[in-house]
Amino acid sequence: MGSSHSKSYDLSEDIWKTTVGTTSLSADEPATNKHRHHGFDADRDAKKIHSACKGAGTDEKKIIEILSSRTSEQRQQIKQKYKSLYSKDLEEVLKGELSGNFEKAVLALLDLPCEYEARELRKAMKGAGTDESLLIEILCTRSNKEIVNVKEAYKRLFDRDLESDVRSDTSGSLRKILVTVLEATRDETQEVNEELAVQDATDLYKAGEGRWGTDELAFNVVLAKRSYGQLRATFQAYEKVCGKNIEESIKSETSGDLEKAYLTLVSCAKDCPGYFATLLHKSMKGAGTDEDTLIRILVTRAESDLPAIQEKFQQMYKKSLAEAVRSDTSGDFRKLLLAILH
Repeated sequence: MGSSHSKSYDLSEDIWKTTVGTTSLSADEPATNKHRHHGFDADRDAKKIHSACKGAGTDEKKIIEILSSRTSEQRQQIKQKYKSLYSKDLEEVLKGELSGNFEKAVLALLDLPCEYEARELRKAMKGAGTDESLLIEILCTRSNKEIVNVKEAYKRLFDRDLESDVRSDTSGSLRKILVTVLEATRDETQEVNEELAVQDATDLYKAGEGRWGTDELAFNVVLAKRSYGQLRATFQAYEKVCGKNIEESIKSETSGDLEKAYLTLVSCAKDCPGYFATLLHKSMKGAGTDEDTLIRILVTRAESDLPAIQEKFQQMYKKSLAEAVRSDTSGDFRKLLLAILH
């Protein structure tokens, strides 16, 4: 989300010339976000989007330029401003103007990340059949605060309780781990307790490799409640106790969605950006592209760890995420994703 978008931003406008370089950052605005605050004006953005949608044909370039160079909070302000100026919902207007994956991505950007995740979770559980992979991808990778936010957004948007829906749409061991994760009680302190790591590693060994049948409770408590740093110490201790790594044990002791949930939790504790880089790679590998996954990760991670995900992607696949996206997408959809990655 580099500054080039907001800078190239229609320099013909005098207002813009006068604001560039004169906006001072107040002490509580971190300098890293400088380009996003620079001369931000919800009123002007709302009017520009309005004129981009007016008359014959839509000015997609203008829409991309504005939405990709604003923070999620700023996009909320643009939506409110648009509503008060034109008495219409910006989403509804854009739905009428855009189509396909470009439309999906634009609408995703207009939600707060927690709202977009709530919609994705609802979609995963509505109707016949449940998309367990999606539940796992969202619920097993978020911080306590993100989980609390998504639960609140779910309640606000659908007037339903996320935990109750997850309980009724999943069963058995997967239900147990997802409900535990939804409690959002992971320890988020920094210190690592080596004794606890050895104790947990021993418990996990006894609960899994050391006996017939896996005692999931031990796994659930450790994987959903311990801090990531603590888990990394536990996984090291586990290799010493067991002689193989925790992933190998999970693969030999569990299967299906439970295995997927455990491996996701392990992989996030070890390297969350790496987990998302792998998912992105999979979404573009082989024939066909999984655009929904592309949109979901780029939009929801844009203001948290997207730079780290890009770095990891480069290391793992020896090409940049932008190159991969460029060769796998096209048109305005491609332009928008590249603008987000910038």
